[in-house]
Amino acid sequence: MSLAPPALPVVQLRVPTDEDAVAWHRVFDDPDVMEFFGGRPSELSMYEEWTARQRRHDAELGFCLWTVLDGNGEVLGFTGAQPWPHRSYGPAGEIEIGWRLARPAWGRGYATAAARLTLERLRAARVERVVATIDALNERSIAVARRLGMERAESFTTPREGQEAVCFRLELRR
Repeated sequence: MSLAPPALPVVQLRVPTDEDAVAWHRVFDDPDVMEFFGGRPSELSMYEEWTARQRRHDAELGFCLWTVLDGNGEVLGFTGAQPWPHRSYGPAGEIEIGWRLARPAWGRGYATAAARLTLERLRAARVERVVATIDALNERSIAVARRLGMERAESFTTPREGQEAVCFRLELRR
């Protein structure tokens, strides 16, 4: 007798609103959440600009970093995809899938559920492949990438001193 994996939680994805900038700022105001992103939260103005950019991506590309909501409509963070934003390092020219959730949502299947929904939307938008660029020490995110069926492709050093990143890839064509 084999045990089935636990069911993933219900999540919803929406294009970030102006109010989501405040929600992202609030849920990411946690050193644990920001450990692999410089260790401290960004200013609210950064999230305001970032959510506005995601609305543009959605309008222009058909995808973005969407706000993740739990079954009760509470903001948990984001998941989605966007063009790799750096030219000087990493997988330039690729579409990067990513996720970042509030600490209370960790270990409950939300990241995997939201990322799988993201992959469905990316296939519908005819994206051919995605990458996930993850800090080499971020075991939780690496586990999510593997649950999505992504394969390790390469590693590189980021401009942040001493930070090694691992790039995972997934072909979306069926």
